[in-house]
Amino acid sequence: MSDRGEPARHATSGRVARGQSGHPSRSSTSAHFDSAHSTATVGLTNARTRIVGDRTGFLADTIITLVRFFRAIAGIFVAWFRRISSVITPLGWSMLLVVPAAFTLGYSLGWVELVAVAFAGTMLIIIAAIYLIGRNAFTITLSMPHSRVVVGERATGLITVVNPTRRRLIGVKVEVPVGRGLAEIAMPGLSRGASFQHEFLVPTAHRGVLAIGPVRSVRADPVGLVRRELVWTESKELFIHPRTIGIPSTSTGFVRDLEGNPTKDLSNSDVSFHALREYVPGDERRYIHWKSTAKTGTYMVRQFEETRRSHLVIALSLATANYATEEEFEMAVSVTGSLGARAIRDARNVAVVVSEKTPEFAKHKVLAVRHLNTRTRARLLDDLAVVDSAESVLGIMDVARVAADEVTGISVAFLVCGSLTTPTELRAASTKFPPGVEVIAIVCDPETVPGLRRVAGLSVLTIGYLEDLQKSLARAAAG
Repeated sequence: MSDRGEPARHATSGRVARGQSGHPSRSSTSAHFDSAHSTATVGLTNARTRIVGDRTGFLADTIITLVRFFRAIAGIFVAWFRRISSVITPLGWSMLLVVPAAFTLGYSLGWVELVAVAFAGTMLIIIAAIYLIGRNAFTITLSMPHSRVVVGERATGLITVVNPTRRRLIGVKVEVPVGRGLAEIAMPGLSRGASFQHEFLVPTAHRGVLAIGPVRSVRADPVGLVRRELVWTESKELFIHPRTIGIPSTSTGFVRDLEGNPTKDLSNSDVSFHALREYVPGDERRYIHWKSTAKTGTYMVRQFEETRRSHLVIALSLATANYATEEEFEMAVSVTGSLGARAIRDARNVAVVVSEKTPEFAKHKVLAVRHLNTRTRARLLDDLAVVDSAESVLGIMDVARVAADEVTGISVAFLVCGSLTTPTELRAASTKFPPGVEVIAIVCDPETVPGLRRVAGLSVLTIGYLEDLQKSLARAAAG
C-alpha cells in the first residue's frame, strides 16, 4: 500500500514542479514587480522619496495622502491669514491684543494708568478705522518701454498718476511689486487736471520672468495700525533673456546645403546622381539610362545618393547632478540659446528639448522631455528664461535617449551639460542616437581650458566662457 502511495506523491510533486516551470508563481511575479518599481526609483529625488523612500505599499501611499491633505489645509489657512494681514499690520495686531489685556488688568487691579492706556489704544483703533473709509479718485497707469531685455541690460518702468477731479488730492504712497521686491513711490499732492510721472529701475541681474505690478495705492493711518491697498493696474511681464552670442552658420549644423545633404546611403530616386547599375525587377522605368543600355545591351538604371534635410536637436540637461555651480548652468542656458537662435535664423529644422521634471509625489522617474518653442528666436529665449535646474529631472543620458526616440530625421545633435558629467555618460548618451548622426557634447566648465576631444561618433567641446563657443564650433566643423 505504501509502495503504491509513493509514486502518487512523486507524481503530484512532479506536476507541481512542471507547473512552477511552466508558469511563474505569484511570489515570483510580485518579486519581479517590486524589483521593477525599485529600479524605477533609482536616481529619483523628490518629496515622496524624501518621506517614504522607494516604498510603494499601502502604508506609504497613506502617509503621502496625509501629507498632501495637510499641505492643502495649511495652504487654505495661509491664504485666509494673508487676506486679513493685508489690512491689519503687525502693530495693529499687537494693539488688538494690548487693549483688552489693559482693560482687564486695569480694572481688576485698579491700575488707572492701564485703563488710560486701554482707552488711548481704543481711540487709535477708531481713528485707524476711519482712515480706511473712502476711495481715491485719481487714475494710475503702468507702462513698460520694453517687454524683453537681455540679462544685465537696463530696464525701467513708468508710473503715471492723473487727477481728473476738481478737488486737490492729498498725496498717498504708491507701491509697485517688482518680482519679489517692491518699489515705493511717495506721490505729491495733485491739483485739478495735474499729473505726476515717476520712472523706476527694474533689476535684470538674473535670468527669468519678472512680474511688474499690479500698481496699488496704499492708504494707512499715521500710526501704522492698518493699511488699505487699492489695485489700479494689471501686472506686466518682463522677460529677461539669457545672454547669447553670434555663431557662424557653417558651425551650427556642420553642413553646407540649401535643401538637402548628400549622404552615403543610396536611393533609387533622388536629386544627387551617384552611378549606374543593372536593372532589377521593381525599378522604375523612368530611371533607365537608354544610352548606356544601347551600348551594353543590358538595361541600366540611375542610382542616386540619398539627400536629407538637416535636422538639429539641442538637448539641455537641467539636472543639478550635471553642474558644479550655478555659473555653469547659466552658461549652458546661454549656449543653448545661441545655438537655437542661429538655427532659427538659418531657417533650419531645429528641436530644443530640456529635461522634464518628475512630480514631487511620483513613484518613479518620468522619462520625458519638454520641447521649447522654436517658432521664433524671441519665443525660444522666452522659454529659456524660465528654465531652472532641479534634482528630480532627467540627466543628460536620459534626455538624449528620449530626444532620439521623439525626434525623427536627426542629422546633428548637441548635448549641453556641465562639468560634473562624466565622459562615460557622454559616450552612453551619444549611442542613443541612430548611426550617422553627428553628436557634439558641449561641456560648460569655467575652471578649465577650452578644448576639443574626439571619441568614436562623439565630439566633446569644453568651453570656459560663452565666447569660446564660436571658435570651438568652427574648429570642430573644420575637423
